[in-house]
Amino acid sequence: MRLTTKGRFAVTAMVDLSMRQTRGPVTLAAISERQHISLSYLEQLFGKLRRAKLVNSVRGPGGGYCLAKATSAISMAEIIAAVDEPIDATQCGGKENCLDDRRCVTHDLWTTLNEKMNEYLSSVSLADVVAHQQGKPVQVIKAFRGGAPAQGTAERPAEKVAA
Repeated sequence: MRLTTKGRFAVTAMVDLSMRQTRGPVTLAAISERQHISLSYLEQLFGKLRRAKLVNSVRGPGGGYCLAKATSAISMAEIIAAVDEPIDATQCGGKENCLDDRRCVTHDLWTTLNEKMNEYLSSVSLADVVAHQQGKPVQVIKAFRGGAPAQGTAERPAEKVAA
């Protein structure tokens, strides 16, 4: 199970767009330069994001993209789904044919994980990710910076090894 480049780049580009759209439409070339994502790849992603009605395009000089909805109304799950990115921990894609056309013994485990991932990604809005990026505390995102333990956790001292 993994979230591929398509989903990660779509989320990254949407965060970049939402942080900069207050000054007007944002060009894909600018996002490409800041986030080190291929311009042609961004064009493909934004075509899908536009068809999903998450962004609007503005043509002409000074044109670019802007969000079609408020950041609080766009979830991470919507962004990932818009670029056709399935997040599925099952081997069978939910078809229950993972083991010789039968359901495997761990199918329910992976299906439950899929549900939890979707619940979480649906609960995190673009506004949450932008606020977290700006250093504001966000209930649904924990801070893991510089390898330090997250706030409210304690590091266990290393055990001594007898020589």
